[in-house]
Amino acid sequence: MKIALDPYMHRHLSLPEICRKTRELGYEHIELSPRADFLQWWTRPRVYPERLSTFKRAMREHGVSVSTLQPMYRWSSPYKDEWEMAMDNWKRTIQIAVELDNPLLISEFGRGGSPERSAADRTGTHTAEACENAFWRSMDVLVPILEREGLVLSVEPHPEDWVEEINPAVEIIKTINSSSIKASFIAPHAFYYGDDLATSIRATKDVLVHARVADTFNHKASSQLRYIVNPPGSKARVHQHLNMGEGEIDWDVFFKTLHEVGFDGVLSSCVFAWEERAEESSRFMRDNIQKYVDKYWK
Repeated sequence: MKIALDPYMHRHLSLPEICRKTRELGYEHIELSPRADFLQWWTRPRVYPERLSTFKRAMREHGVSVSTLQPMYRWSSPYKDEWEMAMDNWKRTIQIAVELDNPLLISEFGRGGSPERSAADRTGTHTAEACENAFWRSMDVLVPILEREGLVLSVEPHPEDWVEEINPAVEIIKTINSSSIKASFIAPHAFYYGDDLATSIRATKDVLVHARVADTFNHKASSQLRYIVNPPGSKARVHQHLNMGEGEIDWDVFFKTLHEVGFDGVLSSCVFAWEERAEESSRFMRDNIQKYVDKYWK
């Protein structure tokens, strides 16, 4: 089991400083989400030999490692130019992952085709069918490369993605049928995944290697006015990434069910809500995740 920190709230720090801060906050593992000086959103990684060697040296000095690396590219775009660029970016990212000693790669299915959207245009609003077909093309290209390099890519359904629920996501992953493609379970997205937390987690049995930990409110609570979002009728996929205990996730059910399905992967703290209390939040999450790991795994 690895407990990792997503350092998004500390993103103003350089990569070497992120290594120092991660260790200072009580973590040994980094979940490196997109940042402008490494894996930039949607475009070519900003990684060159000097930057990579400096980062690796800082990790050695502070006794931390990259457990998970999160590339975000338009690999589910039905537009040829976007899709081809995404493939180029993925291939470069795979090279970087190998240079970083093969951390777990994590990503989303490819936002842009939410269930309500039916018109296709160049703003990123594509039909779910077109996005899924592009995704399968991506798998045809990337799975052989991942298998050759001994890498694992864990994919998550995401609110406002072309797949939002856990069951169809797991079906797709199992259909790919590769030891290099696995599943992520993102706790703050749990109320989009299905109606029952334990059932949703059990659906990932045998393919789950990564889980993100943060709290959220149940947008499907009995009152349809759970959130006040304008204009009325908005289909915005509202969710939070809060400290544990500040939302409505049942953490005993979450961790107990992870243990039941044999989870032994990466648990990452991914709170984005309290930047003014980033250090306090990161320490709080580290301590609380450990309490549940000790309760159910020891």
